[in-house]
Amino acid sequence: MPTSRSTSALLGLALAGTGAVLFASKGLFSKSLHAEGVDYMTITTVRALLALPMFGALALWRGMSIRRTPPRALLQAALAGVLCYGLGSLLDFYALELIDISLERALLFSYPALVVAWHAIARRHLPARSTLLALALTYAGILLVVGVLDTDLWKQNLLGALLVMFCTATTAAYFLLGERCIPELGSSGFTIVAMSAAAAFVTVVHLAMRPVDVIFALQSQQWLLLFALAVLCMFLPTLCQAEAIKRVGAERGSLAGTIGPPAALLLGMMFQAEHPTAWQLIGTALILGGIVLIVRTRVSP
Repeated sequence: MPTSRSTSALLGLALAGTGAVLFASKGLFSKSLHAEGVDYMTITTVRALLALPMFGALALWRGMSIRRTPPRALLQAALAGVLCYGLGSLLDFYALELIDISLERALLFSYPALVVAWHAIARRHLPARSTLLALALTYAGILLVVGVLDTDLWKQNLLGALLVMFCTATTAAYFLLGERCIPELGSSGFTIVAMSAAAAFVTVVHLAMRPVDVIFALQSQQWLLLFALAVLCMFLPTLCQAEAIKRVGAERGSLAGTIGPPAALLLGMMFQAEHPTAWQLIGTALILGGIVLIVRTRVSP
């Protein structure tokens, strides 16, 4: 009979996987909005602004208070939001204008390798051989996915891939900072502070680089897509992500996200008529294989 601890861990992994699938659907909405002429900066800003009241309502419902929270935890949570859902999201949505959904997800979901590598550095010991092999598989897969064996494909994907890899680093930072802050802020508190900081950041950037009229000129169909993007691809998955970190930690929570790339691959093929090359499929399989190997070596009792 499973213990309450094992049940909580299984629930945490399930939440992380659910969040990964919801995040994987982000590209579908982004591609549709881009096809209608909505640029990446407007998408990022409006998504954050639409999601912010939902996080505020959650804070009120849970009676969240930050009066006794150490300022360091608040600053770290805000930094996590600005890095991942502010700067990282801006670059990621821009990358989705340049590359396929499946490629973006395969690259982005290599972040568990960065989380594991950081933990190894923080603990001041080299990863196990199996972990080093997993890292090698992951980054070999990244090279194949980007198109290292095809010069034309490499040139076509290089800028978008570099943008996503930067976003990958910010996603790893979000998990690591979340692991530090959640014990003091709670999963909901961490998410609310992070998302509020992210919304403020992208709003300031948008005001500095785009006229406000761009937002008011959006059509009803575009608002509907943006609302779905805010709920399904920001509000719900970030809550799932935070609860996962709370229950199973940054490593396990990030590793459960391996379902993201195959989900994005299927969604892209079904709804965007994407056709990854054979080498890109092999690269995606290598990335998944590397992360699964890390799961076996790092999560197994």
